[in-house]
Amino acid sequence: MGLFGKKEAPEVNEPMDLDAVMKKFDRESNTRIWEGKPKILVSSVLAVFSLFCIYVTLFTSWLEEIRLTSFVAFIIFIGYLVYPAKKGQQKVNYMPWYDIVLMVCGTGAFLYYTANAMTIIQQGSNFEWYQILIGIVGILSLAEVCRRSVGIPILVVAGCLILYAMTFGLSNPSFGGKLNYAVRYLFYSKEGIMSTPINVCSKFIVVFIIFGAFLERTGIADFFINISNAVVGGFSGGPAKVAVVASALEGTVSGSSVANTVGSGSVTIPLMKRTGYKPEFAAAAEASASTGGQIMPPIMGAAAFLMADYVGVPYSNIVVRAILPAVLYFAGVFITVHLEAKKEGLRGLTKDELPKMKPLLKQLYLLFPLVLLIYLVGTSQRSIQYAAALAIIATIVVSFFNKENRITPKRIWDALAAGGQGMITVAAACGVAGMIAGTITMTGLANMLINGIVALAGDQVIIALVLTMLCCIVLGMGVPTTANYCIMAATCAPILIRMGVPMLAAHFFVFYFGIVADLTPPVALAAYAGAAIAQANPMKTALTSTKLAIGAFIVPYVFALNPAMLFIDTTAGEIILICITSLVGIFAVSAALEGYFLHHMAWYERVLCVIGGLLLIYPGVVTDAIGLALAGFVVVIQIATKKKVAAV
Repeated sequence: MGLFGKKEAPEVNEPMDLDAVMKKFDRESNTRIWEGKPKILVSSVLAVFSLFCIYVTLFTSWLEEIRLTSFVAFIIFIGYLVYPAKKGQQKVNYMPWYDIVLMVCGTGAFLYYTANAMTIIQQGSNFEWYQILIGIVGILSLAEVCRRSVGIPILVVAGCLILYAMTFGLSNPSFGGKLNYAVRYLFYSKEGIMSTPINVCSKFIVVFIIFGAFLERTGIADFFINISNAVVGGFSGGPAKVAVVASALEGTVSGSSVANTVGSGSVTIPLMKRTGYKPEFAAAAEASASTGGQIMPPIMGAAAFLMADYVGVPYSNIVVRAILPAVLYFAGVFITVHLEAKKEGLRGLTKDELPKMKPLLKQLYLLFPLVLLIYLVGTSQRSIQYAAALAIIATIVVSFFNKENRITPKRIWDALAAGGQGMITVAAACGVAGMIAGTITMTGLANMLINGIVALAGDQVIIALVLTMLCCIVLGMGVPTTANYCIMAATCAPILIRMGVPMLAAHFFVFYFGIVADLTPPVALAAYAGAAIAQANPMKTALTSTKLAIGAFIVPYVFALNPAMLFIDTTAGEIILICITSLVGIFAVSAALEGYFLHHMAWYERVLCVIGGLLLIYPGVVTDAIGLALAGFVVVIQIATKKKVAAV
């Protein structure tokens, strides 16, 4: 959604300005208004940027410093073109003079680095005063783009850390000396802005963003909703189940929880309300499912690419290991909405309301680009960039089978423009995240934090896990998932690794809890967006979302304590057993939280189900046996008392 390629929302019975919802809860939706020739010009710049990214990542072997600085220069240029200084009604075709100055100065600062990369690399620490000034301009201009497109919270974190560096964190006695060192470290070295986050963003993430823009134009989002309706819409509480399944499918190509919530929620939330779900529950179901899209393979959002680089494993490895946790998450949400429907006696959609399956099966070709991408990435026959590029070509080809969504040259240009616009927020967040991680390393704060938490936790891994979870959730209250993960990967993940948690499990742990922040109050943007569509109480919606997403709070502890769930050091037989017991366990926990199985549960039944479910989710023969016994005991009680309850 944005200036280009804006998705048309389906009509619903309740009037809702979806653009207003997006602008309120999604910072990147607040864009300048360009019309006529200026719009054509801006869209052309964005499309050219996408082509530039594809060309550089596929066909060049530029020096890394040249590739990264030219990429960030482009980001700053288009960032000021697209995003105004503040929210609110924007003048059409208007850009104030100070924005033009900021755009030129910021772009020029990074292009100076591009043009003089070899000289800068060779000059060591001997920087002239004007070079330090150029670095300051570059840092501030990038920070401003980030503020406009992402929001203030991430800059508060960065600002506090830089202030610490300039006061206590650096050993140089003079302010000028500290400033000189900080600018050299954050702007001119590969430990700050030009570190891993922006490197991964420019190499991998950008191509997938462009792929998502092309795929959206094939009508695949509507196909996901329709196929979900056809499969599960007729069951009890069907619309809520549609929301879960459709959002899981959309999550394979999108990493934005708010955009997912608004996009599919515009259809599913009104349907849920009409079938009898309370507004808060309807909004929460959509928000929790949409947020789960960021952990759903094969794409999993930008943070997954960063994780592959940090951990040092192929991206396909990350995708495979994410499967079971993602399945458990969505299973928990699906089961809860099912039990809620049974408890409230809610119906599904009627036969007349359901789409016909036969026409939908004829549209299965829409999935070919995704299948091709999964195959290429999974078999490692091509690099990730080439796999995404081939998937883009496949998307254009399959579009010719659908007259309504055929990708014409104009649509190709619009998709490139939308992809270019979509890169701004991710790249700006990655750049600032690099500065944050660089400042933490530069000041030695990372080691201090690691040593402090390790000392506080002692030998208790569980304490370190709880403290890390709280850090991730607090930081995630306004900091995008990508930036959140970068910061946590630099600070908290090493803590867990030192405590004995396997590296991959530690990074998955901080990744999961960074995502959960979109659902947990007080800053639960996805839940609040859903509440706006449902006209529900935002705080109640956020609390209900937290209940529905309980799997995201449980599963990370399980794979951190026993990484077999991530298929680490395990066998095929153990994997099958883990899948079965984990699914039964998540059902038991969901039933306990909902307070309903065959009928309403007594308090002691809920307690036994929670304990039994947690034991079943935790891999191990003894824990599985005890958990199954407890859950089975509750089932027996429910069966024995069903007739008695029905008679009452």
